[in-house]
Amino acid sequence: MPDAFGAALLIARKDLAIEFRTRTAFFSAVVFALLAIVIFFFAWDPTAVAASDLAPGVLWVIFTFSGLLGLHRSFGVELADRALDGLLGAPVPRHAIYLGKAMANLVFVLAIEVIAVPAVALFYDMPLGGARGVAALAALLILAAIGLVAVGTLFAAMSVNTRLGELLLPMLSLPFFVPIVIPAAQTTARLLAGRPVAESIGWIKILLAFDLVFVAACTMAFPYTIED
Repeated sequence: MPDAFGAALLIARKDLAIEFRTRTAFFSAVVFALLAIVIFFFAWDPTAVAASDLAPGVLWVIFTFSGLLGLHRSFGVELADRALDGLLGAPVPRHAIYLGKAMANLVFVLAIEVIAVPAVALFYDMPLGGARGVAALAALLILAAIGLVAVGTLFAAMSVNTRLGELLLPMLSLPFFVPIVIPAAQTTARLLAGRPVAESIGWIKILLAFDLVFVAACTMAFPYTIED
């Protein structure tokens, strides 16, 4: 029997292999992200709103809602042939299932970010501030993605067996996404405006604190939210 971390890696590898073969959720999320960028771009009046003010909001709207597509599918794919029952019956700790799903979802969200950020920078002609600015933005995106995935994976497990799971997941998740998205959007706005990273340290600390709390709390709560 693998240890908890080894079991989590196996589950994450399984989910990523399934998504790599089908690519349904990933392509859906990419199409949504690019379509949202185009719609916001053509609805944007550059004489009324500066690009540095609009681009952070566009980015985090895209990341939040495109991420929900992958989060819903992470447990939905296990419903076929009662695969979820087999996963729950495997000789691994329940929290390992959560961590494995969360790691796979994190890769999914990060892949969307890798595509969406250059697209937004291209459409809105946003300088990323050189190597230091790109590194700071990348670290911010990773921190925010961890928080979104930690919360979203838990609620995806809670809603997977409900009749209105596709509606219930965003209703449960979005209120908890707010304390993650606000500091992430504030920091993104400052980075894209070319301000020093030191100005955003407060927001980054808030985001890091939420990540630590949400990851720990959701990992402990997961075994009680899903039944055999």
